[in-house]
Amino acid sequence: MAAAFQKLRFAWSFRAIFAGREFVINTLHQAKTKNKATTHIRKGAYILCKRLRQTAQPGTVVPPLLSLGWFGTSKPQETSSLSESTNKLSQLDNDLKTADELYDSNETQKAYELLNKHKDSKSADVEWRLARACRVLAEKSKDSEKKKALTYESLDHAKLALSIDEKNFACHKWYAIALSNVGNYEGSKAKLQNAYTMKEHFEKAIELNPNDPTSRHLIGVWCFTFAEMGWVTRQLAATLFASPPSSTYDEALKHFQKAEELEPNFYSQNHLLLGKTLLRQNKKDEAKKWLEKAAYSNPCKTVDDESAKKEAEELLKKNF
Repeated sequence: MAAAFQKLRFAWSFRAIFAGREFVINTLHQAKTKNKATTHIRKGAYILCKRLRQTAQPGTVVPPLLSLGWFGTSKPQETSSLSESTNKLSQLDNDLKTADELYDSNETQKAYELLNKHKDSKSADVEWRLARACRVLAEKSKDSEKKKALTYESLDHAKLALSIDEKNFACHKWYAIALSNVGNYEGSKAKLQNAYTMKEHFEKAIELNPNDPTSRHLIGVWCFTFAEMGWVTRQLAATLFASPPSSTYDEALKHFQKAEELEPNFYSQNHLLLGKTLLRQNKKDEAKKWLEKAAYSNPCKTVDDESAKKEAEELLKKNF
């Protein structure tokens, strides 16, 4: 399921909110004149104000979150290291942007290597991207041991991302994905035991970012999976839960349709699952439309695209 996100794009540019230089200068001026500010903080604010006034050009914008982050945490010996600290932050942002571009270009190994340079940065944005990269590399690997190691590494990164920033929707999404994938090695019982946890994190991802189509798609997959659950699995679930996980095709369809509404044609697997769900509901005309999209309308750029195309063609051949 996790390979579903080859199409994912998370706008790195939202990491900073930009404001005019005068706003920053005025804010720092107020801070440096407050009696409660410690001497070295007032000194840092004074130096920064002076540099901004000397170097900023009309119309220049300054990212206040970065500037104030330096100001608020600097020690006396660091008050003259603005450019060095800012460059470090800027380099991380640039590398996150580059990693996303590499990922979107299906150069996942390069994205992984670039992100791994920042593994000690304690950044949730680095860690969930590493979880994503590990998942795709595991999907592509032909070596069973390497595939397993990457799957568990993905979960480690996702756990760390979530521990760093539980307000980041991507951390919740990738934690649930990684947890599901580890279940492939730990058996049906482990997957069932983690089912409610996965759903909670998908729902939290939607709560934090209701406009993300892939979170909607994923909870649709969850619903479809439990609507499809066979008798043997139901019996196992009944031994583990007082109220075993359950869902319906109607619920699954609602989520797949919402995902498509949020971003039409964002993912070939969403087309496939729309078709499969409608087939289960015996709505064959509608199902055929979506299966044909999955089979013929999507370029095969990823393993998921190829899988969706193959299954859709088989279902079309079998049912129409």
